[in-house]
Amino acid sequence: MSTASLIVPCPACDALNRLPGARLADAPSCGKCHQPIFAAAPLALDARRFEIHAGRGELPLLVDFWAPWCGPCRSMAPAFEAAAALLEPGMRLAKVDTEAEPSLAARFGIRSIPTLVLIRGGREVARQAGAMDTGGIVQWARSQAR
Repeated sequence: MSTASLIVPCPACDALNRLPGARLADAPSCGKCHQPIFAAAPLALDARRFEIHAGRGELPLLVDFWAPWCGPCRSMAPAFEAAAALLEPGMRLAKVDTEAEPSLAARFGIRSIPTLVLIRGGREVARQAGAMDTGGIVQWARSQAR
């Protein structure tokens, strides 16, 4: 990890926290609500929270675009959850329900689900469609985040 400071939104209250990059793995807490900054679990994002975490946060954000009726999405959910524990604190993982947030799905041109989108600095840097296992998610995310 870099020694430069990073802006990291809190997963509980969405407050922006400036954290030293070298200390991300030291279990930091939010300066506002005092909850852990890293919960080793994906965040559920609506459009408002998406803008905070994707647009203002400085960690890479791996988003799973999914829908509740999608069988492959439901079967990939435990793998994505496990990947969060392996990829944090170097990357934040989030889920966007395309049924509840059709504007986000349209904005990113989601044509099939599940689709993983890696966002850095508010911009898409990589995309992968189709269900994957934990190892595949972790390997793909790490290779794209470089």
